[in-house]
Amino acid sequence: MLTLTSASSALTLFPECKTQRRRFSISAAADDKFPSFLPKQMEEIKDPFARKLATRIERLPVNVSFSEKSIMSSCVKPLIQSNQNPVVLLHSFDSSCLEWRYTFPLLEEAGLETWAIDILGWGFSNLERIKSCDVASKREHFYQLWKSYIKRPMTLVGPSLGAAVAVDFAVNHPEAVSILKSFPLRLYTTFLAFKGVSFDTGLDWVNIGKLHCLYPWWEDATVSFMISGGYNVSRQIDQVMQKTLIIWGEDDQIISNKLAVRLHCELPNSNIRQIPDCGHLPHVEKPDSAARLILEFMQNHSCQKKAQLAPTEEVVY
Repeated sequence: MLTLTSASSALTLFPECKTQRRRFSISAAADDKFPSFLPKQMEEIKDPFARKLATRIERLPVNVSFSEKSIMSSCVKPLIQSNQNPVVLLHSFDSSCLEWRYTFPLLEEAGLETWAIDILGWGFSNLERIKSCDVASKREHFYQLWKSYIKRPMTLVGPSLGAAVAVDFAVNHPEAVSILKSFPLRLYTTFLAFKGVSFDTGLDWVNIGKLHCLYPWWEDATVSFMISGGYNVSRQIDQVMQKTLIIWGEDDQIISNKLAVRLHCELPNSNIRQIPDCGHLPHVEKPDSAARLILEFMQNHSCQKKAQLAPTEEVVY
């Protein structure tokens, strides 16, 4: 569990910027050098935050039981190394680590050791002829990646379907998770998910979101996942013992706020926070607010943990 040295420093790192409202220019980042395995269409992306994070994507070999060869698995590794537990960012359904293009740099700026992981079957990994991308395969792949490279209990952050991935993983591999956070047709869903996004920005976000769909194995991997029935973690929710933060966009047009309240009631050890004037994916639409809530929650959890470990004593003045 990573801790912050002072509450005030954590709260002043994020000016109330509106990164997603800026107009982007391709020429502004024309010298970006992207990994060769990314689709060539990456060059056409305008968003400078996506372009910058894309330059850091790399592939790591991960051994799994259902593949004879190592899976070259895509992720963004941390620039900051810490002796304390890292924060690991998962993406939503059929997306990639580029979903964290706004919030990732804020968390790093705050001093957190931060990973962004592509879930098996999505993102920019090399799947070649992999036969299965069902829930069990995704879980094993994530566990082996964690076991090989992260190796410490982690703070998991999962938006939308990524929250289901996080719950499933925390229940099946509790030793790997210290605390848990959850945020709960592409052009249409982009404008449905976000509030007040301009057409030009929305179109660029759609192009970012579908980059991984250009790989030849994307269709087979997605079909395999859908046929398997996908994630259904409703029966696992009450088994999550880790301290949990639920972050919800107040204007979420995809999932009802009533479900956020229900999730809060069913999770044994959870807090819930809403972000006003925000849609389905706060870490994209309101990255400063999302990052602040993550940092505050991690700091509070760390203080509580230290208090529990401290010896009981009476002080007389």
